[in-house]
Amino acid sequence: MKLSLLSVPYRVVERGGSVVFTAAILFSGASAAFGPVGTLVGAGLVGLALLLVIGYEVAYYRRFEYDLDGDTFDIRSGVISRRNREIPLRRIQNVDISRNVVQRALGVAAVDFETAGGSETEASLRFVEFAEAKRLQAEIGRLKRGGEAEDGDADAPEAAELFALSPRELALVGALSFDARIPGLLFVLLSGSVPAVSSLLPVGTSRFLLAAGVVALGVGVVLVAWLAGAAAAVLNYYDFRLTRVEDELQYERGLLRRYDGSIPLDKVQTLTVADDPLKRFFGYASLRIETAGYAPGSGSGEGGSEAAVPLAARDRVFDLANRIESFGSPAFERPPKRVRSRYAFRYLLAVGVFVGLLYAVTVVTPRSLPWYGPLPLALFAPVAAHLKWKHRGYWLGETHVVTRNGVLRRRIKVVPYYRVQTVIDTRTVFQRRWGVATVTADTAGSLSLVGHDAAAVDVDAATADDLRTALDTRLRESLATRRGWLDDGSTASPDTGDDVGTDAPSGT
Repeated sequence: MKLSLLSVPYRVVERGGSVVFTAAILFSGASAAFGPVGTLVGAGLVGLALLLVIGYEVAYYRRFEYDLDGDTFDIRSGVISRRNREIPLRRIQNVDISRNVVQRALGVAAVDFETAGGSETEASLRFVEFAEAKRLQAEIGRLKRGGEAEDGDADAPEAAELFALSPRELALVGALSFDARIPGLLFVLLSGSVPAVSSLLPVGTSRFLLAAGVVALGVGVVLVAWLAGAAAAVLNYYDFRLTRVEDELQYERGLLRRYDGSIPLDKVQTLTVADDPLKRFFGYASLRIETAGYAPGSGSGEGGSEAAVPLAARDRVFDLANRIESFGSPAFERPPKRVRSRYAFRYLLAVGVFVGLLYAVTVVTPRSLPWYGPLPLALFAPVAAHLKWKHRGYWLGETHVVTRNGVLRRRIKVVPYYRVQTVIDTRTVFQRRWGVATVTADTAGSLSLVGHDAAAVDVDAATADDLRTALDTRLRESLATRRGWLDDGSTASPDTGDDVGTDAPSGT
């Protein structure tokens, strides 16, 4: 099978722009340096660059072929150097389709194939007709479940809508979004202008006006960051909907760029219910789904994890999470109360260090800084310590381990026992002094690579020993049960990652 014929002009415009731009610069330079002769040479360079781009894209189209059989997805490509790839269907985790405004007008789409354990896209089709992209997405999912090849007249599987983002919820997504990159960028761009502006102010009033200007600048930066975050969130999650098609979750979202992806249920590693103080106050939360080695839509959000539900009522989010992984209603066991003293001590130490640095600056420089200003923060240390303790905990369910951590960014992580690769017991020097430990349930998900695993933090040392043993035992029992289902002819894929970590299921 071939790419869409429209992919040739689209790729010429997309890829050839930079080449033609470079040739145009040479054209202008040659014209200025050599007059009419240089103009002819420059025009020839621009024309040659355009012909090379067109020739390359035509050759790329003619030599690119793909084929989908019962076991593998085969791609043959390459203009100068030929490359043949055979991707086993059982390794394909996600088939993601994306279309920008121009691609939607042309009726073409980009298709990305992601595999387990891959940090990058395994293969891409640039570009095929949208109907063909949807056919590949559905056919790969069906073949992975053991189906036979079907003709084009076969009935499409029934899709059950699980969630749709309402206009009100989309507005809330925008209102509660904030682009944290904007303040840092504006600080770098504007920091050099403050001394220059202050030097132009009248003597005697410069300090007051400068303070007012700094406050106004800060408010402006926050406002810009909020508007940028709101606009990005609305564009990203416009018309978001999540459906279930047999054993797959499929999502659609986006205004300027439309995303259409699939998440195999038998590849789900972790569910994360996320919120913050503002969302908790209004009773909202979001849900993220993580698969092995890859989170759809990577490049945004937390570790690249695709938000299965960007924002909804908390009860609605937990109901959906239970429909994906039936874990029940967690009853969290918090860390021992004595760790609140540990947290309070850490916060007080941070305030003390900050005050000491300001005082040192005041002593060694002629500037008179209000070094005592942060001292009132010490009054809030016990409150912050209590909140941190309150929002931590873990729960061992019948089939899942659930952990909770964070105050400003609280994450409730749900992990099936059979998805645990390694149980890690960590005890720092400071934790040992307080008689506590952290027990982490490491999975094959991509977020585990950046320290976002499910973890029972600061539990009692004796409890940590029991918890590690319990997770180890339930992991083995769960794997044995899963293998029994597969041996009984279950429709689950035999390559679900169930055997991951069985050689060394626990460690310290």
